[in-house]
Amino acid sequence: MNATDSKSGVVSPLSLLKLIAYSCIGIFVFFIPISIGGKETIPLDHIVSWLRNDYGQMAEVYAILVVLAGGAYPFISGNWRTSKTQTVLSIFKVLGVVTAVMAFFSVGPAFLFEKDMLPFLFSKLVVPVGLIVPIGAVFLAFLIGYGLLEFAGVLLQPIMKPLFKTPGKSAIDAVASFVGSYSIGLLITNRVYKSGQYSAKEAAIIATGFSTVSATFMVIVAKTLGLMDVWNVFFWATLLITFVVTAITVRLFPLSKMDDTAESREVEKFQHSRFKQAALEGLEVASSANPLARNILQNIKEGMLMAMSILPSIMSVGLCGLLLAKYTPVFEWIGYLFYPFAWIAQLPDPMMVATASATGLAEMFLPALIAAKSVFVVKFVVGVVSISSILFFSASIPCILSTEIPLNIKQMLIVWYQRVALTILLASPVAFWAEQFIK
Repeated sequence: MNATDSKSGVVSPLSLLKLIAYSCIGIFVFFIPISIGGKETIPLDHIVSWLRNDYGQMAEVYAILVVLAGGAYPFISGNWRTSKTQTVLSIFKVLGVVTAVMAFFSVGPAFLFEKDMLPFLFSKLVVPVGLIVPIGAVFLAFLIGYGLLEFAGVLLQPIMKPLFKTPGKSAIDAVASFVGSYSIGLLITNRVYKSGQYSAKEAAIIATGFSTVSATFMVIVAKTLGLMDVWNVFFWATLLITFVVTAITVRLFPLSKMDDTAESREVEKFQHSRFKQAALEGLEVASSANPLARNILQNIKEGMLMAMSILPSIMSVGLCGLLLAKYTPVFEWIGYLFYPFAWIAQLPDPMMVATASATGLAEMFLPALIAAKSVFVVKFVVGVVSISSILFFSASIPCILSTEIPLNIKQMLIVWYQRVALTILLASPVAFWAEQFIK
């Protein structure tokens, strides 16, 4: 008999201990802000900040080594020839190696070393993402390997399924993204999808609808836009609007038409009360789970492979986007696609909102830089758009492409357009209302 049996409800004390103790460690590391040295954030962020501050040079050396390994891996493994997309991405990874080496050794044309170019990509994105993915992967063993995912899934099913058409356990992915990193959220999503617990449609919805930047990065956006005086309004409005937009996009093409079959679908009818069923399913996983050391090693391996895939892409695709935004009218042209929505919302300077929103496709921080000196309502809407749009070429799109989630660039561009347009319409009335707090 299993240590836990869903019919008899027999529970092993060891399984119960694993479920509670390991899950508590995972929750603490990813979700509980603590104050250290005057900075209040989650323990995972403290660990990454400590490594960056105390071992900054070593962290940069580590990051460049990961980039080099990531550039070589597709050619060593043969992945570069599996599809046209992988071939193009592999070429970009080689370019990413070149630009990373340039950034590390400060060698190259002067215009590439302006603070919003290579230094920004390498120091503000590559180094922290390179640290947070494998370190976060270590603690993922506690969060998703011993029953918490299944426990939360059963409890949250009544909310997640009707609103977002995803299993209850996807709430873990959503929270992990907001308090940790989109890369951590995608790491969880990819792991669960590969195990057959998410369908392609569910994994795509989670990747494009929940895997946004962390609350920590939201603070940086708010500071850049001068919105810290209304931080609580900005944070909760962004959180709500992001998920309302997701609830709408899951009902639109292309997400609505994706394959929705999964090998291990969540059970919807239970033999016991919802809480008891949640506990029993969590305990069953805890009882049959691999030893902690084996889980951690497996997660580190997956985390390193994801970091190797993401970092070179950030350096190459991200730089292309930044150059296009700064030196060409490309994003001005794309901005015309959003002008009607900004005009309908009666926003001041609708072209500014449209153009700034379009630049978010290259890098989610660009809209904040462009709108920083605008009026309050414009800054508020652009700030929400930069976070709610989720998809951008400097990091999240390459990150999704590095997973096994079956989303292509065309599908992601359509979803990105839908998200930006809907966010402009939803964030505008909130911005006009929030303006009262600064008068």
